[in-house]
Amino acid sequence: MTAETSGEAPAATRCGFVALIGAPNVGKSTLVNALVGAKVTIVSRKVQTTRALIRGIVIENNAQVILVDTPGIFLPKRRLDRAMVSTAWSGAHDADLVCVLLDAKAGIDEEAEAILTKVASVKHEKILVINKVDLVQREKLLALAQAANERMPFAKTFMIAAISGDGVDDLRHTLAEIVPPGPFLYPEDQMSDAPMRQLAAEITREKIYRKLHQELPYQSTVETDKWEERKDKSVRIEQTIFVERESQRKIVLGAGGATIKSIGADSRKELAEILGVPVHLFLFVKVRENWGDDPDRYREMGLEFPKE
Repeated sequence: MTAETSGEAPAATRCGFVALIGAPNVGKSTLVNALVGAKVTIVSRKVQTTRALIRGIVIENNAQVILVDTPGIFLPKRRLDRAMVSTAWSGAHDADLVCVLLDAKAGIDEEAEAILTKVASVKHEKILVINKVDLVQREKLLALAQAANERMPFAKTFMIAAISGDGVDDLRHTLAEIVPPGPFLYPEDQMSDAPMRQLAAEITREKIYRKLHQELPYQSTVETDKWEERKDKSVRIEQTIFVERESQRKIVLGAGGATIKSIGADSRKELAEILGVPVHLFLFVKVRENWGDDPDRYREMGLEFPKE
């Protein structure tokens, strides 16, 4: 029996933005994948955005939850770092509620401490999500949850393992209940409104960061030069990774080209999963001096250029 035949009014829809805030490598992208399902639905709020806000859309019962996967928040040292952190925090302030992610193994380290201190100024409801709980003993998890909640009052606390999906269903259900009443903002079947060239560039840039985050902290940018859809349904993509110095180019290439091959393999795999077709990815590395001080490059990435 449907709501129409029973005379009951259909359930009102709910829709809202949920910002995922956390340090790099805390598992935000993995959580987006787990919340959304098999294929990540990625959309963009800004035109030509790459390092800005990437979203996954979750449909749960009568609710649409739009996830804002902000850049990992870290202690900024360079102008580009400051721009990315500023973007992440603007995503938190603009959202309807905020999920603060902590790495169960790392605990409240220097980066987590800085995030907890600053997120206190965000007025929206905040939810604590402790990820990677499968790597830590229960006693330590409880102590971590208590310590975080002592620093600020969280509306709810969830303990999850995003990579295996443990605890993710409960989080998804709660987010759907908390987002405010309102109409859906995106069609239910929408896959993406982000230009695929830019999405591909962001994915490759993310792989660079994961592989080289100690040696090359955000000192690279990626541009998709060619995108060819072939007759066999596969896609050929050519990208250029720009760095500021020759020494950085050597780091990205790695001994015998091993690092760039690994980055390409990881990026190709994720792109193939999103596109649903075979992907042929070709990466090139070039030096573009002082690109980190070029306002035009920031605009292309959907970031505001910090004046200092």
